[in-house]
Amino acid sequence: MITTTLLVVIALVIYATTYILYGRNVLEKKVVKASAEREVPAKKFFDGVDFVPTNKYVLMGHHFASIAGAGPIVGPAMAMGWGWLLPILWIWFGNVFVGAVHDYLSLMASVRYDGRSIQWISGRLISKSMGRAFSIFIYFALLLVIAAFGAVIGKLFTAIPVVATASLTQIALALVLGYLMYQKSLKPTYAAGVAALFILISVLVAENFPIKLSYNEWIVVLLVYTVIAASLPVWVLLQPRDFMNSLLLYFGLAIGVVGLVVLFGELKVPAYTSFMAPVLGVASPFWPIVPLVIACGALSGFHSLVASGTTSKQLDSELSGLLVGYGSMFAEGLLSTLVVASIAAMLPLMLTNPSAYGITLKLQPQEISAILSNPVEFGNKYAKVMSAFGGPAGIFSKTFGAAVGTALHLPISTLALFAGLWITSFALTTLDTTVRLARFTWSELMEDLKLDKTLLGNAWVSSVIAALLGFSLAWSGAYLLLWPAFSGVNQMLASIALMTVAAWVIKDLKAPKRYQVTVLAPAGFLWVTVTLALLIYVAYIAPVTIAAKGNVTLAAVEAITIVELIFNFYLLKEFLKVMREERSQKEVAVSAKL
Repeated sequence: MITTTLLVVIALVIYATTYILYGRNVLEKKVVKASAEREVPAKKFFDGVDFVPTNKYVLMGHHFASIAGAGPIVGPAMAMGWGWLLPILWIWFGNVFVGAVHDYLSLMASVRYDGRSIQWISGRLISKSMGRAFSIFIYFALLLVIAAFGAVIGKLFTAIPVVATASLTQIALALVLGYLMYQKSLKPTYAAGVAALFILISVLVAENFPIKLSYNEWIVVLLVYTVIAASLPVWVLLQPRDFMNSLLLYFGLAIGVVGLVVLFGELKVPAYTSFMAPVLGVASPFWPIVPLVIACGALSGFHSLVASGTTSKQLDSELSGLLVGYGSMFAEGLLSTLVVASIAAMLPLMLTNPSAYGITLKLQPQEISAILSNPVEFGNKYAKVMSAFGGPAGIFSKTFGAAVGTALHLPISTLALFAGLWITSFALTTLDTTVRLARFTWSELMEDLKLDKTLLGNAWVSSVIAALLGFSLAWSGAYLLLWPAFSGVNQMLASIALMTVAAWVIKDLKAPKRYQVTVLAPAGFLWVTVTLALLIYVAYIAPVTIAAKGNVTLAAVEAITIVELIFNFYLLKEFLKVMREERSQKEVAVSAKL
């Protein structure tokens, strides 16, 4: 019998072992050769706005919140249509062999290049044209991130109003915390106590004053919020809110691990339903489609943008990089493991007896019986079940609350609210971080075009442009189309970022061939997988969904995806060209020595 306990323990063993044996002993010490003596950009270019040395534990909370968002929750929750076994194997495989390597090396490459973006590094190491093309590719990718996360948050706020209230209250209180921390020099230990109190207040306020707005009203609110948040100095909102988020992170992971270990609940969801389950609304083969569903929980190119866009400018020492970059990826994987375990153990119980868990489902008893008795039927109807729970974020928050509440004898409704706040706190951080990154990317493009001194180069204008374009794509609310577009381009970005850091490892670090392969192999595997998946998406999945919805905005999503595919082939060509040149130079050098 496979239980939540076994699943969580296996994950912890995998992550602890890999962190020490591969992360610390190989990547940090032998490849990057990190040193506390080398000056980091946060100290070298300190400006009190973007370059700010930050305690590694606080920075890990910010970095994790920015890279995770709803990603490690939404993707695995959607993927359960294939059963729980294939998704958890992909999560662990992606974490160890691709995600953690990608994240750590992207961060450290940026640190060595004075906090420059991954696309700038690409232009420096590979070719100027690739750097420019990569910047355009990234900008479109960021628009899809805004659209996908905006849609997920809008759906959750509409379905569970108390989560909306808790999130907005937390943002307001984070401004107060920022003032106390950075203007009144509140000590970290006292700040932690104040932050915990503020989180409790936000939950209490939410339970008594739920805010009810329509989906499109929430999209407008989120648009205004992200423009303001992305343009403020990091100490005003970003850092204090992420200090609160770091407490949510550590507490959520801790109570989730303890609860699911104590629960010892059998995984009652089918381990396997069908290789072609309709996870995206139509028949979707697990491979190569899986990276279009499970994004941040396994690996994510967006992480390289955060690592090289904001985190590298706040790292207080090179030796903090492993915890922040490598460790955060494993924290994401652990969170995704908790998602799989919670849904797999609790969903059948909640479907059978919803009133016992304080929920109401618009599903007929005979329909529920058919779903639970046949694995294939479960896969076919899972999307409908997920919708009945309030979407992927809703099904996680409710099953997580039920699992931990049952195991630890705590109020299920309060824990479900906490889980919802957990999701949206990270997702909101991702939204305003994404708009901030879009501003940085836009500024680099404007500088390249000699337009940085014009109105188009203004920080507020560039933030507004990114937010308007991104949220206009989210207006339809069709997350089953938006999510795979975002995920696919996101994973494609990961393969290109891996190519960039591979060039760094080969050209700058002069790493031995056995270490070069550890970067090149996952880059190649991921490129092939994601490219095939996106070709299936634009040729089959997207047209079916667009025809059913009849929405012009959704056609724009498919068009952006096609453009990104074209850039993808061009970027691969540039990388292979540089690798051939590098090999030729080495051969010439060897011949000269002989």
